Amino acid sequence: MNRIDRLRALTPYETDFAQWCAEQGALLREGRLEELDRENVVEEIESLGRRDRREIRSRMRVLIAQLLKWEFQPGHRCHSWQASISEQRVWIEGIIKDSPSLRRYPAQIFDEAYKDALPVAIQETGLRKAQLPSEPPFTAKQALDGRFWPGGPLSMDEFLRD
Repeated sequence: MNRIDRLRALTPYETDFAQWCAEQGALLREGRLEELDRENVVEEIESLGRRDRREIRSRMRVLIAQLLKWEFQPGHRCHSWQASISEQRVWIEGIIKDSPSLRRYPAQIFDEAYKDALPVAIQETGLRKAQLPSEPPFTAKQALDGRFWPGGPLSMDEFLRD
């Protein structure tokens, strides 16, 4: 547990973030609330929730792009695509497990994430925009379901080829 010397000046937030965090944590533990850098502590705490939302949004974009590639380029399916899809699902599930209040968030941002994922899928597949649906061909619930593989799971032929 960190202890803060009452005679030493506290590290400014802008000077050394790691040291500032350690000092603010120690002040909280010691109950020295009047010495806290309240504004920056509040901002950092609020940013933690935003960070989880940004992480879910980012991983939903990757997941959707990968699912589109999976569905619309079945001849190119491979273990790396399968691993990427599974990884995004696991990460999103982990964030939601730690922050259950975000359980509905993937569905709330799904349409926006789909629109953001389309250009990625187009670039990575070489398909034309008209070849991919403008509206999602699957739901947020399906995208997050580990049993859902649009167009089917990796076939035995694909498994052996990969």
